[in-house]
Amino acid sequence: MGWLVTLAKFLVNEILSEPAYLIGIITAVGLIALRKSAGQIIGGAIKATLGFLLIGAGAGLVTNSLAPLGTMIQGVTGAHGVIPTNEAIVGIAQDRFGSRVAWLMILGFVVSLLLARFTPLRYVFLTGHHMLFMATLLTVVLAGAGQPTVAVVAVGGVLLGILLVAMPAFAHPWTKRVTGNDTVAIGHFGTAGYIVAGAAGRAVGKRSRSTEEMKLPEGLRFLRDSMVATALSMLLIYLALAVAFLAKEGKKAAFKAFADGSGGVATGTGNYLMQSVMQGLQFGIAVAVILFGVRTILGELVPAFQGIARKVVPGALPALDAPIVFPYAQNAVLIGFLSSFTGGLVSLGLLTWIFNPAFGLVLVLPGLVPHFFTGGAAGVYGNATGGRRGAVVGAFLNGVLITFLPALLLKVLGAFGDQNTTFGDADFGWFGALIGNAGKAGGAAGLVVILLIGLAVLGAAVLVQKRVVDTGWDPGAARDALMPAPPAASAEVGAAVPAAFARIPPPAGAPVPPPPR
Repeated sequence: MGWLVTLAKFLVNEILSEPAYLIGIITAVGLIALRKSAGQIIGGAIKATLGFLLIGAGAGLVTNSLAPLGTMIQGVTGAHGVIPTNEAIVGIAQDRFGSRVAWLMILGFVVSLLLARFTPLRYVFLTGHHMLFMATLLTVVLAGAGQPTVAVVAVGGVLLGILLVAMPAFAHPWTKRVTGNDTVAIGHFGTAGYIVAGAAGRAVGKRSRSTEEMKLPEGLRFLRDSMVATALSMLLIYLALAVAFLAKEGKKAAFKAFADGSGGVATGTGNYLMQSVMQGLQFGIAVAVILFGVRTILGELVPAFQGIARKVVPGALPALDAPIVFPYAQNAVLIGFLSSFTGGLVSLGLLTWIFNPAFGLVLVLPGLVPHFFTGGAAGVYGNATGGRRGAVVGAFLNGVLITFLPALLLKVLGAFGDQNTTFGDADFGWFGALIGNAGKAGGAAGLVVILLIGLAVLGAAVLVQKRVVDTGWDPGAARDALMPAPPAASAEVGAAVPAAFARIPPPAGAPVPPPPR
């Protein structure tokens, strides 16, 4: 039995929890199903794997760039509390529940494939690390409710499998609005925030222009390059906070702000400010790397997935990580990040002055990493249905969700509620709090209530798929009817698009031009 546990841990920790390996395997299987040559299979699988590694490298750069910024914000505001970090709470839980998490995750993935094959929810969730995060959350909540190991794995596996196909279905009308096609779904447990952002955009932005249609003076045309605009914006934010942090904390504390990064301890005020500039530029590079990784993986995975859809799960769509939507509205990513973070700060104020004294909710500090990834994606969804106004309002509401929901989740995490960190994204909050409170019934009664919740989620997802997704409902159709036709896309910024004419054949007897050299 020991070797089975070891094998399960290896599969989960070394393969299934590594999205790059999982994506490469799935791509290879799809290309095999399409009967591609060995070279095409190997090349496609490696390229898809590299695409996900690029996304991971970009995410790492984002995290490193934001870490000193978080220190500065806490120093300037004086706020103290829990910072939601999925990786941190999962690492703590793995020491106690490692084998249960492994078996639950494997069972959940198998259940999701069966549901994708035999229900209308034909989504294959490929974001491996989010599978691991949700498997860990379910294990912690169910075990904390006093359920035996067999029940934790069996019931948790069923719940995980349901969520892996249900959440992409709930978001898919909005995802199709973002992508403009039906080739990819969102596979990320911030889905509640994206749906709220899309709905908010639909409500407030019927006549608001897209974030991608910003009209800039000739001298500011360079800002239409998203990498430049992102780097410059973060550079200015970093400089402003660096000056405020230096003024409040003094040189001794301020000069250590970058000690854990590439800059080291600042040697003087000038060096300190220039390290701030460098961090802003690094952020711009990070976003560019993520966007390139997304384009790389889409170029390989989507064609390969056609092979899987034909052979294993007819009509299946790959459900991928949140950055998959970033290229569709690159300006909205930065707007969404800043707006979501603002929502987190406002919510922190409400927790401090109202909800903590009245209800005992823990203070949840806005973590920059979850606000960047979920806030950026929420900005894209809000922009798709409500333009600039939708991006701002939708991402702001996402920031509110990922502040209040973790505070509610902490109440059902038992001993893990005292770890100064928790799960950060919206779906972990609402679903974890729901089953955690249901589990308080205890024993078999608690399991029955929890399973009924899972079945209700599955039934609702099937209903949405049949009544909304399959009927082609477009959440932005009303806005399209009110907006003027967009200008023709240009091949490059500031360049006019020449009219296209049919090629005229040369007259009979005309000399043939020499071949190009």
